[in-house]
Amino acid sequence: MAKPTTENISLPDFPVTIVRELDGNFIHDEVNLKEMVANTDKGLILYFYPKDNTPGCTIQATEFTAQITDFDDLGYDIVGVSRDSVESHEKFISKKDLQIPLISDTDEKLCQYFEVIKEKNMYGKITLGLVRSTFVFDKNGKLTHAQRNLRAKGYTERLINTLTPV
Repeated sequence: MAKPTTENISLPDFPVTIVRELDGNFIHDEVNLKEMVANTDKGLILYFYPKDNTPGCTIQATEFTAQITDFDDLGYDIVGVSRDSVESHEKFISKKDLQIPLISDTDEKLCQYFEVIKEKNMYGKITLGLVRSTFVFDKNGKLTHAQRNLRAKGYTERLINTLTPV
């Protein structure tokens, strides 16, 4: 599998596990993101975050939920991605009343595809961690915006401003 670069990132053509809540029940689907976008008239915001139920990740997920109508009006679906398990995602969605689906990437296949696993220095110790990143694809599956190593607080508002036509 060829690794994407900033210039040629496209939606991957392999299945991922997506978790969503519908009428109080959790649904786990295997979806192909490339096919998902091809079968709708919407673009896709794919955002990567380090860990369920942590302060920055909670801020980001709840801000995306609060702004879901604005993104829908702009023509985008939103999907969060972390390396957490399906069960962790269920708890996170339930506890924070999230209205966005989350991808469980426990095998890091999607994270590796988008190259969001990087070395981090945590209190002097070098570890591999997920770098908070966002990739925006139009309804044709073409990358229109990418940002890595972003701050969670207020990011959704900044993204809305970036995506809003002038």
